[in-house]
Amino acid sequence: MRIHSLQHVPFEDIGSMAQDFGQAGYTVSTTHWYRGDATPSIDDLDVLVVMGGPMGVYDEQEFPWLRAEKALIKAAIDAGKTVMGICLGAQLIACVCGAKVKPNKHREIGWFPLTLQAPEDPIARLLDGQTVFHWHGDTFDLPEGAIWLASSEACPHQAFRLGDNVFGFQFHLETTPASAAALIKHCASDLDGSPYVQDAETMEKHTADFARINQVMSAVLHEILRKSWSAVL
Repeated sequence: MRIHSLQHVPFEDIGSMAQDFGQAGYTVSTTHWYRGDATPSIDDLDVLVVMGGPMGVYDEQEFPWLRAEKALIKAAIDAGKTVMGICLGAQLIACVCGAKVKPNKHREIGWFPLTLQAPEDPIARLLDGQTVFHWHGDTFDLPEGAIWLASSEACPHQAFRLGDNVFGFQFHLETTPASAAALIKHCASDLDGSPYVQDAETMEKHTADFARINQVMSAVLHEILRKSWSAVL
């Protein structure tokens, strides 16, 4: 299984998923857009993982590689590849599938719980009631035909799926203590004290929760890739 990730900034990589993919014996490669990497071919990947970043989906003038990235995501979806987006990645998937991406009513940063929206869906059940890590200011409308999986108090559209191969998660299950610290360092200006924005100390003291959400990430990956998963996680 060939996993390919799209990374937008140095401090937002695949986090805990690296261990999951390694244990499963999968090959992992990455396009670092911020370095000027070439656009990969969809023929060279089986699973596309689109990560987060501080830019917006429409910031093509400042980040011209967003055009190539959107075309790649659309091509991968059209080819039937498994495509999973996290945070900005979920917004990019929604965008290429024809949905609107827009500022959320509230900036949402820190640890907040999810609410189940699709009780029959196995991935939604894994997310039900979980307090997870968030860091975003934008949100998305649901693409046509999508199944709405989860919401939060601050943001209705937290997760969706399109069929069995396309998944969008606004929140972060892959975050580790180190990657959370990197976000806090590089995006400190986002911590504006608004109602759904926690301070750095509050976020970082959730030590046990990082391990818990990483376990949920493993379970979600297992469900998404269960036909090919080759390790017991």
